[in-house]
Amino acid sequence: MVKITLVAGDPDSQPQGSPTLYKTDRGSWLVQGWVVTDPDALREMNIPEGEAAVEIPDRLVPFFREGE
Repeated sequence: MVKITLVAGDPDSQPQGSPTLYKTDRGSWLVQGWVVTDPDALREMNIPEGEAAVEIPDRLVPFFREGE
């Protein structure tokens, strides 16, 4: 079972603090964010079957280093 650690929630997003960053114990990140539904963006990204995309604001990027 994977263990996750909360790194940061978006303080400007109410009421849940989403988007949110989590670090796993298997050397990866989990990102909770807004589902990307823009068909043009999805087409351009060419996402394979079984994968998805979420969107997070720039202000969360610095928190990626905190979980290391």
